[in-house]
Amino acid sequence: LKNLQMKISYQWLKDFIEINETPAQLDQVLTGTGLEVESIETISAIKGGLEGIVVGEVITCERFEVKEKKLSLTTVDIGKAELATIVCGATNVAAGQKVIVATVDSTIYPIHGEPFTIGKRKVYGHPSEGMICAEDEIGIGESHDGILILETDLPNGTPAAQYFNLQPDFLIEIGLTPNRGDAASHFGVARDLRAVSGNVIKMPSIEAFAANSSPRNINISVENIEACPRFCGVEIAGIEVKPSPEWLQTKLKTIGLNPINNIVDITNYISHGFGQPMHAFDADEILGNQIIVKVVDKGLAFTTLDGTERKLSGHDLMVCNAQEPMAIAGVFGGQKSGIKDTTSRVFLEVAYFNPTWVRKTASFHGIKTDASFRYERGTDPNMPPYIVRLAALLVQELAGGQIINDVQDVYPEPIQDLMIDVHYQHITRLIGKSIEPAKIHAILESLDIHVLNHDAEKMQVSLPAYRMDVCREADVIEEILRIYGFENVSVSPYLKADYISDFPATDPNRLQQKVSEVLMGAGVSEIMNLSLSSPKFHESIKPILKGEDVVMLNPLSEDLSVMRQTLLFSGLTSLAYNINRRQKDLKFFEFGRIYYKKTNQEGKNNYKEDRVLALWLTGNKQEETWQQKSQAIDFQDIAVLVDKIFKSMKIKNIETKETEDAYFSYGLDYIVNKKKIASAGLVKSNLNKLCDVRQPVFYANIDWDYLCKNYTEAIVYQEVAKFPEVRRDLSLVIDKNISFNDVKRIATASINSPKNEQKLLQSLHVFDIYEGENLGENKKSYSVSFILLDKEKTLTDEVIDGTMNRLITAFEKEIGAVIRR
Repeated sequence: LKNLQMKISYQWLKDFIEINETPAQLDQVLTGTGLEVESIETISAIKGGLEGIVVGEVITCERFEVKEKKLSLTTVDIGKAELATIVCGATNVAAGQKVIVATVDSTIYPIHGEPFTIGKRKVYGHPSEGMICAEDEIGIGESHDGILILETDLPNGTPAAQYFNLQPDFLIEIGLTPNRGDAASHFGVARDLRAVSGNVIKMPSIEAFAANSSPRNINISVENIEACPRFCGVEIAGIEVKPSPEWLQTKLKTIGLNPINNIVDITNYISHGFGQPMHAFDADEILGNQIIVKVVDKGLAFTTLDGTERKLSGHDLMVCNAQEPMAIAGVFGGQKSGIKDTTSRVFLEVAYFNPTWVRKTASFHGIKTDASFRYERGTDPNMPPYIVRLAALLVQELAGGQIINDVQDVYPEPIQDLMIDVHYQHITRLIGKSIEPAKIHAILESLDIHVLNHDAEKMQVSLPAYRMDVCREADVIEEILRIYGFENVSVSPYLKADYISDFPATDPNRLQQKVSEVLMGAGVSEIMNLSLSSPKFHESIKPILKGEDVVMLNPLSEDLSVMRQTLLFSGLTSLAYNINRRQKDLKFFEFGRIYYKKTNQEGKNNYKEDRVLALWLTGNKQEETWQQKSQAIDFQDIAVLVDKIFKSMKIKNIETKETEDAYFSYGLDYIVNKKKIASAGLVKSNLNKLCDVRQPVFYANIDWDYLCKNYTEAIVYQEVAKFPEVRRDLSLVIDKNISFNDVKRIATASINSPKNEQKLLQSLHVFDIYEGENLGENKKSYSVSFILLDKEKTLTDEVIDGTMNRLITAFEKEIGAVIRR
């Protein structure tokens, strides 16, 4: 997944933790912890940063007049070996003054007018090497009454930025990986710095929070606690909406946000400062004095803050008043209930919303906001009570007003911290180095992962709820390593990898490799195709499709506008590509996925994805040689391959019946416990033509998910039989509608019945099939060989004859066979 850019202010970060590193050094520290710094940009407090502008002292000042203009020729000490000669037009300049001087080659950015660069020049015949400045000329104020006269003991030549305490800031852009939602704020980044440096996190105090004891005006109820486990709110009356103070505007501007007003700016300050999104409602728009968090009806129109009307999906969590929605929870506020210039009462909402619900809603509406960015990745469910009080204090400080009552905190089912065991042996194995337990404990505690108890082998730790990405033992070990430092682990000359997780008993990848080797050994080549297909293909086999098409929103073409529901047509396309290049004898297989959707009774789409193994055979079995003529591939060839696959996967008790799939002109379905697990046959010519294939194609479609699920590792070995096999042949005249599978079933049940302790029938095969008028209408003859074996003793003629007689009786009784010996 692509990293997401997170903008951090160096000076703002200092509000949370002491930083002794320069921005360049901080780059290395943060990148070492996994918060990769992508760029650092210098942000000046005022445009140009007063570069080249210094504190100077007027040494001499001589008045002169030219064309009724009163000017002064001054010499100024700007901290260099020689005094600078400057012509000044201000009437308040005098010797002995400390002043601000723009030196030669510096650029000044006046409040009014265009910036310009100072150069050496002559003014009315006098040399001038700089400019003594007024405050509007260097962009720090509006006054132009005269030059700035300073009261300072700073040495001449001191940068003016130092005098005005205009420290530059640095915009640090972090490539935030999608799993690190906990670091999507200045406070979150400070937590990682605490773990590395050991410095203490500084949090604003909320001790001054005090609520009026007046009755509560607004009541909160949460109807869907799965989507909204926690909801906090507080009301403040008597506020004044106005521009934010300079310090707040500066912080927001540094990270690229435009200040709006004091209330909205506070919500943005909280979100980017602490990683906890929040929303401010105009309390006068909370109809019925009720806030209800619930899902509303599908199709309801709702206008968001950007003025866009959106149709709700029926699965969107909304923050509503007694009559109508006011905000899409965790995503976007509503236009009607937003803060206005006339707002005098504000209701602050700070909540914990379920990440999955927010992600689905944001994706459905195509909205990406700062709030959804953080909620989708998981916020801290324990933070809302602190944040709502801090925000209320900020509103009081910047907008006045009175907190009406104490915070309402709706939290019916508190989220518990996850506890897991971490083994010291596993830590050493994965990191590749033994670390002292005390060091491990200190690192974990610095990350808010508390060590509850421990012994010589393992420790039990409690994982903070805000770390959504840490939920397994391996995750905890990764946390230890990133703070301990990758650079502190030496690389062995003999590299190797290790793991601590248990692999499933059945590994689908290993099974796929096994079956691939079987098929490649039989001369079948593997192919891979796109998962996209044409809807016209699906239309031709619509009766047997598992569901509706999954349609692409922005297809590259009409021929690639849906996800495939079968591998048949992608394989036929590959056959056509090769056949058109005079390669006509082809055997292909592909492991792939099919996609479809089913609509439930509530109208919700359930998307499905199945794994399938497919085979395609066409052309001749082998090239013609002087020893043998070429022979066309037939159904038996693909049936043999399907049997090989089932045997390699140890699938037993398979029954077959004639297929009725719309794929095939004829073929078989393979059934286990009344479930169809595969089908194979000759593809209908009209389907071939859709892909421009003009020769017969045999196709097999196998449920790979079923095979993987029912595969068993059990292998039984037995000695080679000490006694000889016996073969006996029968010729059966039977009806054409009777399949070989019926013959096999009857023979197996008759000879290897539970009454017989020895399973005498080892195998049976059809070695000849005959159809002719002399047999009668709708009749055919099967010549079948039966292989008999007793593993305990040599078969006698009496036993053999008795066995064959049971067979004959069963065939005559169950399928009306006429026996021809």
